[in-house]
This record gives sequence, C-alpha cells and structure tokens, in this order.
Amino acid sequence: MMRALVIAVLAACGGSSASAPSNQNTTPIQGPNDSRSPIEKRRDAACEALAPKITQCAVDDAKADLAAGKITQAQFDKDAAPEVQRKNSDEYADKCKTQKLSSRQVRVLEVCFKAESQCGPLLACLDNLKAK
Repeated sequence: MMRALVIAVLAACGGSSASAPSNQNTTPIQGPNDSRSPIEKRRDAACEALAPKITQCAVDDAKADLAAGKITQAQFDKDAAPEVQRKNSDEYADKCKTQKLSSRQVRVLEVCFKAESQCGPLLACLDNLKAK
C-alpha cells in the first residue's frame, strides 16, 4: 500500500487588522513562545501540507484495489470514509512532525509538495528522503 512519507506547508499570509479606537489603551495579546527551531518549523509545515496529499494517494490505491477486485465496496467505503481520511492525515502529520530530519530532508518535503501533484511522482520524489 502506502509508504511512510513526509510533508510541506506554505506559510499563511497575514491579514490586516482593524485599528482600535484612539480612546482605548490596547496591548497586543501574545501567545506562548514557539521554542521550535526554524528547521523544525519548516518540517512541521511540510508535514501538515503533505498529509492530505498522502492520504489521497492511499484512497487512490484503495480505488485501484477495488477496481481489481482485491477489496469489496464495503471495505472501500469503510476505509475511505471522510472521518477516516481526516484521522489518517492527522496521524501522518503527527508522526512526521516527531522525526528528526536534516535540512536536506526537510527541503525534499517542501520541493516534493510543490513540484508533484500526482501520486506516483510524489512518492518517487519522497524516496529522496532516504539517507545517502
């Protein structure tokens, strides 16, 4: 079926903020400090971006198995249900984000996400994650 792979997310664009009335004293609210290194942030973004693509590849594999008679329609419906796909994407992203990756490997995730839209080439691209 599907090989273990990794992912890339593009940085979200920030929106404009409405200005507060001049008669109020406003202090920006700060969230918790993000203690991740820049490479960890890139890895995590890549993992989040790739997760839905990897899940879709698994669904495509299951469709091929269904067409080939390897699984039943009931099994396909169970395995490809939207809630199962969401869970699989979340689990993939979580597992991916715990891996210790080199900057080269993180770049592979980012490039594969951007460059490959079809499953076969995407999975082949992600083969470059393996240490050389």
